[in-house]
Amino acid sequence: MGMKRYRAEDLHRFAKAVLTSLKVPAGDAETVSDSLIRSDLAGIDSHGISRLTIYAKRVREGRIAARPDIRIARSGAVLRVDGGNGLGQVVAMRSLEAAVSVAGQSGLAGIAIRRSNHYGAASYFCEWACRKNLALMALTNSPPGIPPHGGKRAFLGTNPVAFGFPTRKGPPLIVDMSSSVVARGKIILAARRGQPIPPGWAVDREGRETTDPAEALRGAVLPVGGVKGYALAAAVEVLSGVLSGAAFGPHVRNLYEEGHAAADVGHFFILMDISRWMPIDTYFRRMEQFLRELKAVPRAEGAEEILYPGEGRERRIRRRLREGIPLSREVVSDLEELGRSCDVPFPGPIGREGKQG
Repeated sequence: MGMKRYRAEDLHRFAKAVLTSLKVPAGDAETVSDSLIRSDLAGIDSHGISRLTIYAKRVREGRIAARPDIRIARSGAVLRVDGGNGLGQVVAMRSLEAAVSVAGQSGLAGIAIRRSNHYGAASYFCEWACRKNLALMALTNSPPGIPPHGGKRAFLGTNPVAFGFPTRKGPPLIVDMSSSVVARGKIILAARRGQPIPPGWAVDREGRETTDPAEALRGAVLPVGGVKGYALAAAVEVLSGVLSGAAFGPHVRNLYEEGHAAADVGHFFILMDISRWMPIDTYFRRMEQFLRELKAVPRAEGAEEILYPGEGRERRIRRRLREGIPLSREVVSDLEELGRSCDVPFPGPIGREGKQG
């Protein structure tokens, strides 16, 4: 595949420079760049810097607003947000920042967002909340990717669900999962790399199983757990799309399809101030007991260790900070071309031990 490794800070600097060259404010460019590189570090390559090219293209076209007019209306513990068609990470983070004081007053804040765009990996926002000793549930809809049970045409998005719970020792407990067998972004990445996808991931337009990523993108991704994943995706669609006032189902526009309509992606968050539910020290003691007992469960044959959700992620982050982020030749070529168009040089690769190549 011709994978080379790049320093996280170099890729972050490049992404931020590209976005600011497109008139995205520096603070917003920082948020988006941090989200992308954090995803790469965590091994979520489908939501990493490979997304920068399409973000930049849509901002340049005006299909995504570089400087969105984000409007937040409060009613009790509920925030209703008009994202102004901004970059999804910017809209989501601005909304969450506004929700911190609401959660502090009420114990939780419910946030329903419309007129947004792809917001990267939801785990990024969970990590942000955990650093503030807050818990977060994050949902978003997405362009059609999953067929309804018994159907052969995509209707629901791959609609991920994420949770973040802070810990006093060790990494936070982070759950971030798609309603589908696999995130659609991984199929997009496979198509760009010219690689087949595993059986059981997707079907073509006729509902037949396929390993061709191009056919899969024209068809549908299969829900995780069959009818259970379909039901989960439908619930996420109601909260993120119907309840927020955003587009839902086939009305959510695909960022990768040409055209001038805004995506109108919807997000839904529940932000919890743990200290309003119980003393924070009590919470941390109970979490430590829970995780200690979880990891002490007798291991199955062949299992070396029991990890709680978020531990493996933290280890991948440390490893990639040390060894660099691997990027395929195709992704690098796209980013180099993007850099030239923005007059921002793409950084060079590093060696396996982190030395400049």
